[in-house]
Amino acid sequence: MKNLDTIGRFVFAIPFAVFGLMHFGAAGDMAGMVPSFVPGGIFWVYLTGLALVAAAASLAIKKKIYLASLLLGALMIIFVLTIHLPALLGGNMMSMGSVLKDTSLAGGALLLAAMYKDTE
Repeated sequence: MKNLDTIGRFVFAIPFAVFGLMHFGAAGDMAGMVPSFVPGGIFWVYLTGLALVAAAASLAIKKKIYLASLLLGALMIIFVLTIHLPALLGGNMMSMGSVLKDTSLAGGALLLAAMYKDTE
């Protein structure tokens, strides 16, 4: 079962690392997704990319998993509330997948945080 924990952490972390790196490669394209009421557009894309990569690294090396997972869950909820849900309510039905995906990822991150709460 110990191997299952390690495999699960890596399977969960790798997509966040990839998506975080994608933020650096396509920052200009992603800047348009930053809500208009938030100043600094592209800065937030880079900061988000850094946060995603840092969280993935933390999960992979098994350091500060509780904090990283808690912050990752909060970030996913912020994505749902500020990007995907407004798009869905604005009539973009394709955003439903993103709402459900990021909500699920938030739940997984919070579950991981709960699992590692007393280990650090």
